[in-house]
Amino acid sequence: MGNKTYKENFFSKTLKKILILTIPRVAYSWALPFYYKIFGHCNKPAETAKAKQRRLKEGFFEKYCNGDGLDIGWGGDLLSANCRGWDVEDGDAQYLPGVPDSAFDFVYSSHTLEHMKNPAIALKNWWRVLKKGGYFILYIPHRDLYEKKKALPSKWNPDHKSFFLLNKDEAPDTIGIVPLIKRTLPDSKIIYIKECSQGHTITDPEIHSDGEYSIEVVALKT
Repeated sequence: MGNKTYKENFFSKTLKKILILTIPRVAYSWALPFYYKIFGHCNKPAETAKAKQRRLKEGFFEKYCNGDGLDIGWGGDLLSANCRGWDVEDGDAQYLPGVPDSAFDFVYSSHTLEHMKNPAIALKNWWRVLKKGGYFILYIPHRDLYEKKKALPSKWNPDHKSFFLLNKDEAPDTIGIVPLIKRTLPDSKIIYIKECSQGHTITDPEIHSDGEYSIEVVALKT
C-alpha cells in the first residue's frame, strides 16, 4: 500500500484518455489497477479536501486521526499524512485482501461505500482492520443532497450501487447508514453522525451539487 502521488504529465494523461476512449468499460476497469501501479495517483483534491477546513475548525484530526491510519478509496486525496492509501491497484476494497486484522489506529473512507457490491461485507472488513479503541470514519454521499432522486441509477456516477440516508432504509436502493452499522458492527459505538452540507447551494436535480453533500460518521471500536 503506497501513497505515491505525482503531477500528471502529458504522456500519462494521454494514455488514460486512450484507455477510456478505446476499450470497453469492463476492460477499462481491469486495466485501471495496472495504470495506477505504474503511475500512482495524481494529487486530486476531491471530497476529503472539500471537508478539510471544516474538520480543522472542529478539531477532527486531533480527536480521531492519531497513530497510523488507512484511507480506503483515497484516489489521490489523502485524509492526512499519517494515512496509507488503499485503492483499486491494491485489491478489492470490499475485502482488503492481505491487510491483517487490527492493523490500524483509525480507518477512513470517503465516497467509496456506494461503489461496493455488498456494503455490509465492506463495513465488516474495514472494521476488521481497525484496532480496538480506534476510530472508524465514514464519509458517504447523502442521497437527498447529492443524488436528489430516490432510485438507481445515479445521474452522476453510473458505478454507484447504493444510495444513503442517515437513519432509515428505503427500498429498493437506499440504505440507512445507522441501521446498517448497528446490524453489521455490534461492537461499535457511534460517536456522532451528521449531515454535512457546508457550501451546498444547488437543489436542482438536473444540476450537480456544489459544496459538501455528505453524511459523516465517526464510530469507536469498543
